[in-house]
Amino acid sequence: MRALLVANPAATTTSARTRDVLTHALASEMKLEAVTTEYRGHARDLGRKAVENGIDLVVALGGDGTVNEVVNGLLHDGPDPDRLPRLAVVPGGSTNVFARALGLPNDAVEATGALLDALRERRERTVGLGLAAGTPGTEDESVPARWFTFCAGFGFDAGVVGRVEQQRERGKRSTHALYVRQLMRQFWDEPNRRHGTVTLERPGADPVTGLVLSIVCNTSPWTYLGNRPLYASPDASFDTALDVLALNRLSTPAVARYATQLLTSTPERGPRGKHALSLHDLTDFTLHSKVPLPFQMDGDHLGLRTSVRFTGVRRALRVIV
Repeated sequence: MRALLVANPAATTTSARTRDVLTHALASEMKLEAVTTEYRGHARDLGRKAVENGIDLVVALGGDGTVNEVVNGLLHDGPDPDRLPRLAVVPGGSTNVFARALGLPNDAVEATGALLDALRERRERTVGLGLAAGTPGTEDESVPARWFTFCAGFGFDAGVVGRVEQQRERGKRSTHALYVRQLMRQFWDEPNRRHGTVTLERPGADPVTGLVLSIVCNTSPWTYLGNRPLYASPDASFDTALDVLALNRLSTPAVARYATQLLTSTPERGPRGKHALSLHDLTDFTLHSKVPLPFQMDGDHLGLRTSVRFTGVRRALRVIV
């Protein structure tokens, strides 16, 4: 088996020594080339070259951002599970939502052992992914399409992600406490929290207007707070299309209610109420905003958008589990 290991040296929870140990462990079982990323987008470029070079397996060692880049490289010319290299993930970030949603250990060493066992036993699954692109006829129509593995957000939650990235650029560590602090600051500074600007449009249904927060989920849980899984859309799955949780109000009482529901959410029950909209298994829909809003995918802030078109693609990629 020809394999490529794509390692992010800035991964939060792995050291250079850990990466060396993992590389040797993988190399003992396969013909392995290990590459350390050197710039933003490098993992995407490596994934694309792996397809061109006929690599059998690409292992992403890093956080959700590294995995997202690798996936976008692998799917540069579109999904084809039978032709593309298989993907394996060794978690090295602070949250590792995609890896944990697949049922992998959150420790890099344990995950490597599980990966080697899965390869020996030929365990894999085909997962669905989300695709976000600019909407035709809008000022964002030229924005390139991009794949996401577990979630995207348009509006409030993307603003939180953007604030966290600013703090990390200033040298702050990516911790759950940092996210909580930035969430509170985003709440108090949010200009549209009582009168949302987002409209959701989908074929065969009336538009839903006045949304403040819109979270698009490709799997469940949506994210983790430490070891606690949070289920924004409990029915979301790698085997279906996309789910949406949207809120049309972020007043203080509403935030307290929905935050409590999120913190106590389970695989059977997520946030609900008169200000919440939950939609399941959507293949095609669009989110529009009257004003530019922050947009994020897999925890990566992508700037401001006024419109995003989403597509849920079943059976997009084979993953070692």
